Amino acid sequence: MKLSATIKFLPGHAGIDMEHVLEAERLGFDAVWAGEAYGTDAVSPVAWVLARTSRIKAGTSILQMPARTPACAAMTAMTLQAMSGNRFLCGIGPSGPQVVEGWHGVAFGKPIGRTREYVAIIRQVLERKSPLEHHGEHYDIPYAGPGATGLGKPLRSIIHGDPGLKIYTASIAPAGLRVSGEVADGNLPFFMSPEKAEAVIGPVLEGRTKARRSPDLADFDNAPYVRVSMGEDLAKCRDALRPGLALYIGGMGARSRNFYNDLAKRIGYEGSVSRRQAQRGRRGGARRPDRRDLADRSARDDPRPPAGLAGDREKELGRLVGAGRRRRRGDARHRRSGAVIRRRPGRRPD
Repeated sequence: MKLSATIKFLPGHAGIDMEHVLEAERLGFDAVWAGEAYGTDAVSPVAWVLARTSRIKAGTSILQMPARTPACAAMTAMTLQAMSGNRFLCGIGPSGPQVVEGWHGVAFGKPIGRTREYVAIIRQVLERKSPLEHHGEHYDIPYAGPGATGLGKPLRSIIHGDPGLKIYTASIAPAGLRVSGEVADGNLPFFMSPEKAEAVIGPVLEGRTKARRSPDLADFDNAPYVRVSMGEDLAKCRDALRPGLALYIGGMGARSRNFYNDLAKRIGYEGSVSRRQAQRGRRGGARRPDRRDLADRSARDDPRPPAGLAGDREKELGRLVGAGRRRRRGDARHRRSGAVIRRRPGRRPD
């Protein structure tokens, strides 16, 4: 087993917690990963980390496919490979319809077919066996559709990339996991339960069988994202993880289309997550984070995970979260009010 860590941004700053990264490198961690949603991108932090380290790998988890053409992703990968001595790991994913259509302004479309074509094009660019040419449902290279000049021609990458670059997909639904096993070198699963590993591994193996790849996963990396809270007080550790779970299970995505909620149901929490989704992501609401997210159980007298949190503790955590939200809203109103005052003509600064 290899250990990785996420790249952390310092609160209130645009910078990376490099002490965290450098400590991970010192301890022998295999990689660090940077994600992107609708704020910071994943490439810039990875480039920064690779420039300031010498051994640890850095990967994107994920490059949002609708935000970049596959050729652009391949160029990015080759550049980071060349600059880092092949320490770059390429993670891609379709994101979700709310981000794709609400942020990038393009159709969510068919993510399964798009993933297959995206990976195929990246590999073709890296291999350089011939000029790039691809004609599929999602990508037409050279482009010959509406508005085309007719001047496009197949091109071969100017630089040589490493065809052995590992490509990971961030798959959640069974169909996506099957495609990951079919075309990728690894997967970046979310909410993977050790007790219900079949929910992730099963579809991956189905995809590998379809592609006639080895079923032993010796050449496939399964790199689950696992949140960890450490401390002497088990209840506090569990409480620290519950808000994040509630956000994803109850409030990430639309009520009618939430991949995280669907996954939580598949691994055995259907009743609990249905109640949490009904609350639309109230952060105090998710139960039982310990099975999926609490790594250190060694300090317990009873090794079995508790059934859930006590009702009083749930109410208290909900009260604290609600108070925090009200405080942040008040701070935001205060900042907006201050901005208006400063813009008034003739107003002197305090």
